[in-house]
Amino acid sequence: MNDSNPSSVILGAGRSGLAAEALLQSEKIMASVFDEQTHTIQDLKDHCEENVIDQAIVSPGFSLTHPWCDVLRQFSIPLCSELELGWSRFKGKTVAVTGSNGKSSVVKWISEILQSMGYEVLLGGNYGIPASEVVMKNPNADWLVLEVSSFQLETVREFSPTFGVLINLLPNHLDRHGSICAYMAIKGRIFGPSFSSETNAILPFDLMSCYEKELQSVASVLSFGTCSNADYIASNGVVKWQGQPLLDLRQTHFAVSHLLESSGAAVAAFMHALEVDMGEVREATLSFQGLAHRFERLGIVHGITCINDSKATNLAAMAAAVRSCDGKVHLLAGGLLKESDLTFVKEILVEQVSRLYVFGESAFKMQTDWGDAVACSFCSSLEEAFDLACNEVSSGETLLLSPGCASFDQFSGFEDRGNQFRSLVSRWKEKGRS
Repeated sequence: MNDSNPSSVILGAGRSGLAAEALLQSEKIMASVFDEQTHTIQDLKDHCEENVIDQAIVSPGFSLTHPWCDVLRQFSIPLCSELELGWSRFKGKTVAVTGSNGKSSVVKWISEILQSMGYEVLLGGNYGIPASEVVMKNPNADWLVLEVSSFQLETVREFSPTFGVLINLLPNHLDRHGSICAYMAIKGRIFGPSFSSETNAILPFDLMSCYEKELQSVASVLSFGTCSNADYIASNGVVKWQGQPLLDLRQTHFAVSHLLESSGAAVAAFMHALEVDMGEVREATLSFQGLAHRFERLGIVHGITCINDSKATNLAAMAAAVRSCDGKVHLLAGGLLKESDLTFVKEILVEQVSRLYVFGESAFKMQTDWGDAVACSFCSSLEEAFDLACNEVSSGETLLLSPGCASFDQFSGFEDRGNQFRSLVSRWKEKGRS
């Protein structure tokens, strides 16, 4: 083995891996990037045998069960998340947000509120810009706002943000994590390491019993939800604290029930903990623009409300979107399923969906599992599903694309899927109703 100075290995040459490499190199730390497109597992083994390696930075695309991670463990090389690498270099305060649905909207919202109050804010993580990249540009900002995925949390070791926020937890990514219990445990790492955490935890009251062990070591705990025992209670467009109205979210993006009860209440708890003026929070929220492809209202066409929710890549997100629609829904769904059990969303489909139009790889399973309770049309493509729905939907109803699945069977990503849906809606509007 070479007795040179310790170095780092980076798994993945995507944006996350390259950001980690740039950060380490800026600190004069040797870093070698290994990617499956350009290296073999033998290349990695040879490198580990010939060099002193003190850590391996793991990009989110590499699961703990990946053979390359097995190699690193064989050489007793500790794994570290790229997210944690970037966070560890930041000198200000950090709020980290995780959950099954709605993370991106929440971190955008928090960032905009903090900026409106004059703070210097960095926004990154799973939101788009790797933590290492955003922190390297300005490690002395006031706040680092991070969207954190379960993939990133798999390999954190000492990650302990100032505030760790869990907005919700629903079945997701079980194809990678194996079970809901494993997924839940990984999400709990947002609250910091069990041996010592300086994190202030914010989470749904209904999940507190699930994280009893993790919450024993945190700095403080705030709960939210609809339960009367929660610290922050969401009801009728308003978040209350100690029985009094705290944050009025009516006429805002977060007024719909599923957003109010999770995202709205969580952000109210965070802002209240900072002792900021909640009137200023409301003012900043009134101008908030939702993310593209996330329950995006495309307008009313021929009396029908058209909504693009292509970012709904799991069934829980699809169910939340259906629940947030007014009246009956014609639902376009399908793609690559992340779950094997489809029964937990059946009740809401029966209650609100007039007809279901399924397409993509999951179409047959969706029709098989739901077709006995909901009128269902089997389609070969999104376009065919849309055309069928246009002939069936009635004025006053909602035409909703909320696939409940990943998109890579027929599209380059959820953005591509959503853009195609937008084009179909525009075409329908221009040519008139047939």
